[in-house]
Amino acid sequence: MADMTSFLVLGLEALGVTLTAAGAGVAGIVLGILLIRVLAGTTIRQANSERDRILEDARRQAETIGEKAELEAEKKALDRREKMEAEFASTRDELKENERRLTKREDNHDRKMDALILKERHLDSRARDIEKRERQLAQQQTEIEELVEQQREKLRHIADMTADQARDELLRRVEDESRTEVNALAMKIYQEAEEESKSRSRELVLSAIQRYAGEFAVESTVRSIQIPSDDMKGRIIGREGRNIRAIERATGVDVMVDDTPGLISVSCFDKVRQTIAVEALQKLVEDGRVHPTRIEEVVQNVTNDVHERIVRHGKEAATEAKIRGLHPKVIEAVGKLYFRTSFGQNILQHSIEVAYLSQIIADQLGLDGTLARRCGFLHDIGKAMDHDMEGGHPKIGMDFCTKFGERDEVLNAIGGHHADIPSTSPYTPIVMAADAVSGARPGARRESMEHYIQRLEQLESIAMEHQGVQEAYAVQAGREVRVILDAGKASDSDAFGMARSIAQRVSEEMTFPGEIKVTVIRETRAIEVAS
Repeated sequence: MADMTSFLVLGLEALGVTLTAAGAGVAGIVLGILLIRVLAGTTIRQANSERDRILEDARRQAETIGEKAELEAEKKALDRREKMEAEFASTRDELKENERRLTKREDNHDRKMDALILKERHLDSRARDIEKRERQLAQQQTEIEELVEQQREKLRHIADMTADQARDELLRRVEDESRTEVNALAMKIYQEAEEESKSRSRELVLSAIQRYAGEFAVESTVRSIQIPSDDMKGRIIGREGRNIRAIERATGVDVMVDDTPGLISVSCFDKVRQTIAVEALQKLVEDGRVHPTRIEEVVQNVTNDVHERIVRHGKEAATEAKIRGLHPKVIEAVGKLYFRTSFGQNILQHSIEVAYLSQIIADQLGLDGTLARRCGFLHDIGKAMDHDMEGGHPKIGMDFCTKFGERDEVLNAIGGHHADIPSTSPYTPIVMAADAVSGARPGARRESMEHYIQRLEQLESIAMEHQGVQEAYAVQAGREVRVILDAGKASDSDAFGMARSIAQRVSEEMTFPGEIKVTVIRETRAIEVAS
């Protein structure tokens, strides 16, 4: 702008020198036009520059506003997504809770259905009994009518009899009565002989039980581990269940995880493997570090510890039973019996109990008590390995002990204590008797409720099928059945024969530990009412 002004000044000075006064006006006009054009061009350039600046500012503001709008939209979308995820999580938790409640209701429904089924079976059995009794009553009514008619015929016959005929009839009746007395006498002699034959054996058994009583432990095939939190439960499971698979692979058990909070179950028929898995899981829970490498390390440490305990249990049991000279492999097998049960009875404690019972019986019979104790102690050793080998535990145990030089009497007791092979020594039946006493004593073994109820029902049903039975009750936890006879339809001799018949059927048709006592009751009650 300053250069342009200087140029105009110089131009004016030149014109002022050269032009005349007459041309001064024209020059001024020309100069004005030039000045206007110069000023107009400058203003246009300034306006263009200002326009470009304004457009640039507008563009920048538009970009800023667009970015802010985009950020605001992203923020709103993120907030909405978080809100939806929270709603989904709440809905999912609610669905899980509903599913748990439904599962619980289904379980309650199943239990109620089982109870109803049992009641229905009981009612059906009672209905059959009532129907049977109705048939019996109808039959008895018919028999009574026939007896009345026979008595009438006899009275008519007696009325027409001579003296000789009356004497013969009297002799015949005396003969029948005598025969009944002979049967009663024979029954008495038989009972006395049976009691006498049982007296000595009962004395031996009672003496053995009084001198030794063993304790036993009850374990189940499924054990549960307490988990402190769901987070720890998730770590035990691992990503896609890899930690659970590592535990199952390392221990050989089945690990069951369900919706039950704070519990993981371990299932296995081998008690040694189950114990290793349970203790390993407990250590992993306490430690908090759960991954496949750590799992293998903990399982190996627990396996070594359990093996040491097995050997210690075997040595302690041999010391308690006073058994000497056992091979280390035999001691290890005996120690494994600590983890085995049969109907709830611990096999190792059962073996110690049978050992002492066998010794007491052998001492009473004048045999070698030490050898009998050894036979009883090792009789169930096959159960330490029967889940890994084919065949029954008597044969497995006999083959196992044969490798380590046990005596023939011991081998025969092991292989024949369930009558799988013939007895070749007196110690085998001694072990069989001690084994039966140990398993049959009250409290030694338990059985499932369903099997127990079925056994009681079958026991009562067998008794009720006999003629003249009014009622039958299984008592003493199924160890005795009491049968009530109709005194008008059965004699004392009939009661004795019925007791033997029921006992024989129970022995042939039922499977049970120990023995079942059959008590038949026949009585006559005279009732009058004073008014």
